[in-house]
Amino acid sequence: MVRAIMHGCNGHMGQVITGLIKDDPEIEIVAGVDPVDCRDNGYPVFPSIDKCTVEADVIIDFTSAKAVDGLIAYSAEKKVPVVLCTTGLSEEQLKSLEEASSQVAVLRSANMSLGINMLMKILQDAAKILVPAGFDIEIVEKHHNRKLDAPSGTALALADAINDGVLDGEYEYKYDRSQDHKKREKKEIGISAVRGGTIVGDHDVIFAGTDEVITFSHTAYSRAIFGKGAIQAAKYLAGKPAGFYHMSDVINAQV
Repeated sequence: MVRAIMHGCNGHMGQVITGLIKDDPEIEIVAGVDPVDCRDNGYPVFPSIDKCTVEADVIIDFTSAKAVDGLIAYSAEKKVPVVLCTTGLSEEQLKSLEEASSQVAVLRSANMSLGINMLMKILQDAAKILVPAGFDIEIVEKHHNRKLDAPSGTALALADAINDGVLDGEYEYKYDRSQDHKKREKKEIGISAVRGGTIVGDHDVIFAGTDEVITFSHTAYSRAIFGKGAIQAAKYLAGKPAGFYHMSDVINAQV
């Protein structure tokens, strides 16, 4: 049985994961952390990760960027692997994560969905064929009106999968065209953000060529898909040696 700490346990995703794990015989939540809401969930809840006195095999994080610094320090010090699902991290925080991965197992993903991570592989295959044929790439992402960061971490991850995985990082990301009065640059990936209503998550990756357009789409209808992916990642990461892991590792381990 994998013992997990739920970091951000009384937030929306923390509650989703708590509910999913109740029915999972392979993993249990032994403690939670929430600085805003410390109500009991059937497991002890602490106001901060450094106050947690319960031993665990892995930490699942769904909080905010400002809570990540303490989490990284705790994970590295206690040697507890961490599945980091929080987006909007700074370059400094990403560097700290890389450094921590030399001491403990770290898995970070901008999106825990199995479908999104499969889409990344598909996009790389498509880009190898379509970009040399002159197709332009645009990404449009849509989320609910309470989302703080834009563009989404998932949109950037999709762009990175194409740019870093196929295009040798040569393409620049274009977030706003309103101030430009010129034609589109060839080596750019446009990324647009829509915010409204209760949209869970919608991503379209558009390959636009001469006289034809190919669009790859992913729609999330429930946040439960992210919780399921995080739980799979936690089971995979528990007991792993220090290193930086990705959802692709989790997927490949199941094939």
